[in-house]
Amino acid sequence: MKRLLYIVALLMTLAVQPALAQQYKYEAGGSLGMTGYLGECNNGNLFKHPSFTFGGLFRYVHNSRWAFKANLNYANLRGNSMYDETWYPDGLNYSNNSHLVDLGFTAEFNFLNYGIGPAYKKYKRISPYMVAGVGFVFAINKGHNQASFTIPIGIGVKYKLKERVGLGFEFTMRKEFSDRIDGYSDLFGVKHSFAKNTDWYSFAMFSATFEFGKRCIKCNYIE
Repeated sequence: MKRLLYIVALLMTLAVQPALAQQYKYEAGGSLGMTGYLGECNNGNLFKHPSFTFGGLFRYVHNSRWAFKANLNYANLRGNSMYDETWYPDGLNYSNNSHLVDLGFTAEFNFLNYGIGPAYKKYKRISPYMVAGVGFVFAINKGHNQASFTIPIGIGVKYKLKERVGLGFEFTMRKEFSDRIDGYSDLFGVKHSFAKNTDWYSFAMFSATFEFGKRCIKCNYIE
């Protein structure tokens, strides 16, 4: 009887162990958050005129430290120079209410071995990370369209709620290079180079993701 119980316990252990060590290559999910803006219509407090953003993301998990993400967001940016005590040469006040479609491709570096797995691998269910990459934005403001390249850079934190479910918070600044994302440029009449424009925008976003795409396991080695 004892031998039978031992065999049953062994079989249950072998059946459960692969599931505990299972890893996945991909994540997909959605995100929701707040936008901030710095430009001709707001050159002071980044969050003086906050608005909203939402979108979806897809992430390729290279390993416990590195991941690569694509995101597509819809966002609104608002600003009003009247509240910033900014005096332009023409004496006018300017405001913007831009609608954006933001596409980004970024690399993420986790400061800890993020994930759930064997204790000897020292996985952590929570990890801060930094993110940087390239992107593209299409903006509509008062009927005028503007497209531009962007450079997103920021920080975040991930939390593994369950084996295949993750939560996250990320704050990124996005440098755009058209200087017309708010519909205005050179209101002081000072010309500047392509790289020295005044328009930045930010995303502070919460996300939830689901993992899929099992990694291949051969001879107890996870590729």
